[in-house]
Amino acid sequence: MTSLSQPTHSLPETPQQKKASAWNAELSLQFGRTVRGTVLQRAEHQGPLYVQKAFYPEGPDLAQVYLLHPPGGLVSGDRLQVTVDCQNDSHALLTTPGAGRVYRARPDRTLQHQTNTLNIAAGGSVEWLPMETILYPDACTRLDTHVNLADDAQFIGWEITSLGMPNQNLPFASGTLSQTLQINRNDRILLRERLQIDDQSRALLQGRAGLRGKPVSGLMVAGPFTLAANQTSEPTIDALIQQLRQLTDECDALAAVSLTGEFMTIRYLGNRTDQAMKLFIRCWHEIRPQLLGREACEPRIWAT
Repeated sequence: MTSLSQPTHSLPETPQQKKASAWNAELSLQFGRTVRGTVLQRAEHQGPLYVQKAFYPEGPDLAQVYLLHPPGGLVSGDRLQVTVDCQNDSHALLTTPGAGRVYRARPDRTLQHQTNTLNIAAGGSVEWLPMETILYPDACTRLDTHVNLADDAQFIGWEITSLGMPNQNLPFASGTLSQTLQINRNDRILLRERLQIDDQSRALLQGRAGLRGKPVSGLMVAGPFTLAANQTSEPTIDALIQQLRQLTDECDALAAVSLTGEFMTIRYLGNRTDQAMKLFIRCWHEIRPQLLGREACEPRIWAT
């Protein structure tokens, strides 16, 4: 059942100073396996964050869903929570129709926070493939993605982040970012990636051991390969790594491929979000058949 609430407003701090309103939003989705294939069994939302329906361009086995956030970005005090539960043997691909934005923070520096929690049961798979996130100069944000895998569950996901607005010559010269991607299986951490940018670590933006002056960073993760449904062999993994490295070599930016534990990781560091997206989509075309046993079928929204 779907519910909609109005934005919540903070009480005034003093007669002279008021806190601006915060528009929180939550979305909870559950996918399940039935005789008809994968179905969206539950879609509950509060605030301006929802989905309209599931699409099935690949047939009934996998549902493609577009996450809609009409405000288009986060202002100070906003909090978005997305929870996806993928039940046994169900398969879902989630994407967004456009870039996410984190706008300049107010002087009170109230956090702009998005949390994504993806729970994937045995035999299930989730592909988390959003468009890029653009951090405006002086944003104050925290972006967390938590993936909880059961045995014999698979995940493919990426994050593309633009620090500032390079097309408008607006660097991320002020503001803060805390960004975390963590993958667990049976309460054990399999992979954890964290990026922290603040006044104490801002030198990382230019440092050779940091972002080297490149405003756009991207991370793509896929796995676990040792538990892939088709029991991917080590020679096949080696061949896949070579294919992916050929793609990164062809990219006119800093890009690399590695096998981190059970997960394939592709990293991008450059100047353009569209270039990062193009690279990750090409890598997805190579990874998907090996990991999930299905050919790539791009969401129609990517072509608009």
